[in-house]
Amino acid sequence: MSAIEALDLRSDDLPRGVDWREFAMCKGRLELFFAKKAERPQARERREARANMLCTACPVKIPCQQFARDNHEYGFWAGENEEDRHLLGYTVAAPIGIRARNA
Repeated sequence: MSAIEALDLRSDDLPRGVDWREFAMCKGRLELFFAKKAERPQARERREARANMLCTACPVKIPCQQFARDNHEYGFWAGENEEDRHLLGYTVAAPIGIRARNA
């Protein structure tokens, strides 16, 4: 088992000065996690499904998820998009998805 496979950590579990993002499986793959301008719903679904495959196996999914929730992030983080986080009670800066449709 490699050091990365052994992780599955929370931010508090990492040694002081070590950033969880260094171990993220999405590192260098931003095109999967952030929508292009005017992305169609079907394309977003496909992109997020590919992103979710990386998130599922990521050793730092928990700190990633908490970071996105705490910082009101856009994009696909730790298996959640903005709409998922909104439905769980977390906010983002501007209406998106169902929030925009219901406004």
